[in-house]
Amino acid sequence: MDRTAVRITLFTSLLLCAASGQAGKKQDVDIYSFHINSTVTSRYAITVITSRVANRLNESKEIHFEVKIPKNAFISKFRMTIEEKTYDGVVKKKEEAQQQYSDAVSRGESAGMISSVGRTLEEFKTSVTVAALSKVTFELTYEELLQRRHGKYDLLINAQPMQPVADFKIDVYIHESPGISFLEVKGGLNTKDLTNAVTTTRSVKEAWVNFYPTRDQQTSCDVCGKQGMNGDLIITYDVERPKPSGELRASDGYFVHYFAPTDVERIPKNVVFVIDRSGSMSGKKIQQTREALLKILGDVAEDDYFGLITFDSKIEVWRPELVQATDSNLKSAKNFVKKITDRGATDINAAVLKGVEMINRHQREGSASILILLTDGAPNTGVSHPPSIQANVKEAIGGKFPLYCLGFGFDVNYDFLEKMALENSGRALRIYEDSDADLQLQGFYKTVAVPLLIDVNLNYPGAANLTQSVFRYYYNGSEIVVAGQITDNSLESFQTEVVAISKNDKVTYQESVIMKELDGALSENENVIQRLWAYLTVKQLLEKEMTLGGQEKEAIKEEALKLSLQYQFVTPLTSMVVTKPQGEKTQIADKPKEGEKIKGKCILIFSFMSLVLFSLSLSLSLSLSLSLSVVGARFLISDNSQPKPLCYDLPPNPKLRLLKDPPSDFSMNGKLTLTGFKRIIIHYGTKHQLNLSSVYIQYTYDLNTEIFAWGQTSTKHGADSVSLILSDNELDVTMGTVRVVFFRHKKDGEWFLWPAVQQQPNNANAEGIFGKNNLQYEELPGSMIKINNVEVKATWSSANDYRRSSAPALGCWLVPYQIILGGNISNFTVSRL
Repeated sequence: MDRTAVRITLFTSLLLCAASGQAGKKQDVDIYSFHINSTVTSRYAITVITSRVANRLNESKEIHFEVKIPKNAFISKFRMTIEEKTYDGVVKKKEEAQQQYSDAVSRGESAGMISSVGRTLEEFKTSVTVAALSKVTFELTYEELLQRRHGKYDLLINAQPMQPVADFKIDVYIHESPGISFLEVKGGLNTKDLTNAVTTTRSVKEAWVNFYPTRDQQTSCDVCGKQGMNGDLIITYDVERPKPSGELRASDGYFVHYFAPTDVERIPKNVVFVIDRSGSMSGKKIQQTREALLKILGDVAEDDYFGLITFDSKIEVWRPELVQATDSNLKSAKNFVKKITDRGATDINAAVLKGVEMINRHQREGSASILILLTDGAPNTGVSHPPSIQANVKEAIGGKFPLYCLGFGFDVNYDFLEKMALENSGRALRIYEDSDADLQLQGFYKTVAVPLLIDVNLNYPGAANLTQSVFRYYYNGSEIVVAGQITDNSLESFQTEVVAISKNDKVTYQESVIMKELDGALSENENVIQRLWAYLTVKQLLEKEMTLGGQEKEAIKEEALKLSLQYQFVTPLTSMVVTKPQGEKTQIADKPKEGEKIKGKCILIFSFMSLVLFSLSLSLSLSLSLSLSVVGARFLISDNSQPKPLCYDLPPNPKLRLLKDPPSDFSMNGKLTLTGFKRIIIHYGTKHQLNLSSVYIQYTYDLNTEIFAWGQTSTKHGADSVSLILSDNELDVTMGTVRVVFFRHKKDGEWFLWPAVQQQPNNANAEGIFGKNNLQYEELPGSMIKINNVEVKATWSSANDYRRSSAPALGCWLVPYQIILGGNISNFTVSRL
């Protein structure tokens, strides 16, 4: 989805308001204190957000708390204090917490969530009912290891209280033992009158940044308004690097080594750009890709060699061999780029293998090879089975050079790209469909533009349980970080050795540090290095798990789960729960527990009459995202676990049950024609109704009704646990635990709707055609398919994937709908929409 979309939701970052949505009544709900305190020690940042809110009314009110945190962060503590009673979070194995969450949802308890809100932030939301004339304090802590990019670190802090706050403070303290080389404060909160609210103090190794805006200042900045501030404070800095061998820190038996030499000659590159020009790249995408490539080619060094490949269903190579970046070759390449146009399907397998072949034919001593793929879709022609493509590419590259995969937009199969990149010593990056997409592409290229070292191996005698210690390349402006445990207690000195290949020769960096000098260097934060080690280990284990299968995969998952539970991190394997049963033994320890890492979705349940349940669940990132699409009335079912998609045809039906979940009181019905859905109605609880046609969107909450038009300027609305996002011809709807994205498509001059279910109900027995998805099947000889022990004749056909805005054509096995749905169409007909 376009990231310029506006989140249509009652909750906005750091929003604390009455459940009725009367955010402007500050006399009702008063955020009288809001503090953000961030401490950075050796690049490891621990940030605490404390918000104190008073209900000034003579009746109880639901108070909402929402913050935006960096996507790279792990939440490590959540606490609520109400009427001098404190409720703390504890992390459990995901399945255990999910069952507790499901039980709460079945009782109709309210919910919030964590979700992505752009390139760098995720939203955390929750709510709690506060008694008349009472107060609540929310405290949220998150941790992150700052990553060095383009020669600097960025500490990003977001603030959007939705009302001016009398006692608002942001305090940042940075301690870097080698010394701070430069520091700058940026962001929307450092503009206009707010610049006077920022003070910076520095010594050689320490820096303090304080942001204390007055009420008046909170309404006067580039990102301020009547409702207060809405923006970021970004502290950018770098450290001194007196030793080429790097910086070593240790405490309480754990160490971290930062390695980023600067006095190294750059290594010439061999780089091949593999560019998707399929039909889905039409319009702004292909235009921005051309603009980015033209600027990137202008930055290619003269001693680099490069190649260009464009692909759809066919492969086109600018030159059959890599050529040197001379002025004449660059001019010819730019002319080629200017003529790239969109067309055809997407044959990723053939395109990437062609790029590998070109690099393999051009091996140069003392050079570094890089393969860069840019695509906006999923493979749908040639070899289109993702695991087969991944295997082919891994075998062809053979560990000789990295593959970087850039996924343009949200129609791309990002999991496929990420796994393929990780399997080949690279990484994947999403390019957002914004006005600066070309700058995003250039920014990525800058991170890999200057290789300085190859095959970097870091060794630590007397240490164990190391994080990643072998790296294919070290790039200028980046930093290699290794952490581990010092297991040999008899060591008088701790040694580090880095062996790598530079442009001209093999190089070795060594250092020996006396243990007495090393240990206790961070006594003021004695567990920081240990938590840094755990943070980095869990991150890398989860990445490694993506590339494995079978018992190896399960062993890595178990190791990541163990650390997540030990350090109370919420990962894709864990969830956080806070319980307060009436008259029963509590399941949670009295002292506060730390824990939650956010990647996808976080669900929080608070019901103080019977149970306070806080579940930070990452089910969104792991759950099967099923959606159906139609050609005529053809439905397509696909997910990454299938070798090939299935499809089936349904006759028109004016009253079709699409999805029903009785425990959560959610239902979705639709009118199906030959082209698609003309009308869809959703009921959620007793207060919410969403009426969709191909012309308008009508949302009713209680007795209030608002009408929106498709394609209109993005707007916002929402209530309770309902969240909507409207952007052009896409509507993203979350009601309780169910999430559906609606697309408006046009075929033969006729508009129609299609729903894509992104998050199924927790109830495994959900009803409706979108709740009946038997995906596991076996291909048999003679075009036979075996589904649920039933063998049926199938026909290889195709369908447009209308769950995506670009509606690409996919091949699929066409089977009778009765096999998929388990009954006739009459079983899914309702009496009224």
